Amino acid sequence: MNEPEKILSLAGVSKSYGKINALHDVSFDLSAGQFVGLLGPNGAGKSTLFQIISGLFAPDEGAVTVFGQNYANDPAEILRRLGVVFQERSVDLDMTIKENLSFHGRLFGLSGKRLKDRIAEQTDRFGFADMQDRRVRQLSGGQQRKVEIARALLNRPGLLIMDEPTAGLDAPSRRALVQDIRDLATESQVAILWATHLVDEVEYADRVILIRDGQVVADSTPNELKDMAGTADLTDAYAALAGTSENG
Repeated sequence: MNEPEKILSLAGVSKSYGKINALHDVSFDLSAGQFVGLLGPNGAGKSTLFQIISGLFAPDEGAVTVFGQNYANDPAEILRRLGVVFQERSVDLDMTIKENLSFHGRLFGLSGKRLKDRIAEQTDRFGFADMQDRRVRQLSGGQQRKVEIARALLNRPGLLIMDEPTAGLDAPSRRALVQDIRDLATESQVAILWATHLVDEVEYADRVILIRDGQVVADSTPNELKDMAGTADLTDAYAALAGTSENG
């Protein structure tokens, strides 16, 4: 049986801001179709890691390979196949769903029927087919977040990275969004890195990477993490292995 394609690889990645060590010797891989949770308290280094993976920052040490490429040699090819949802909202609230998606699609060189088809694909996926002309500020928080995710999927990325994507959402909306993204990984074989400080969001992930103080302290399946910690649930395993509580 063929091994899944390796989509993302980090080897010995470190990053400092002056005397602050944001990341230290971080290494892990993601393969096609994997839903991987990056779990750690606020300030653990998750956002810095995402900025490096998305090419906004360069690591001080170590290597980052995305789709077999690195940012020094072929940044355009990586960005063409990458989808990013940052923690801070970035959709234009005064534009309609369709206008937001159209603007972003054109940044990826989409136009005409191709763009129209991609917008239809994503609005159907997230239940916006009959709402495309609605302004984003008229939507609920969960719907606004889904617009951002739909926008990130317009280029049909091979890797989708999401930094605290459920920030500000209620519990039912959080659960629904997690399920949607897990289904996406399975159905479309997109590699997904989902960063959060909430244990329940990654309880059914393929793997969970625990990060604290800029270092990976464990990387395994949820059940294996529970076995390692000798606990019955993932929340207790997180506390034991990362030395923290679910709320950081």
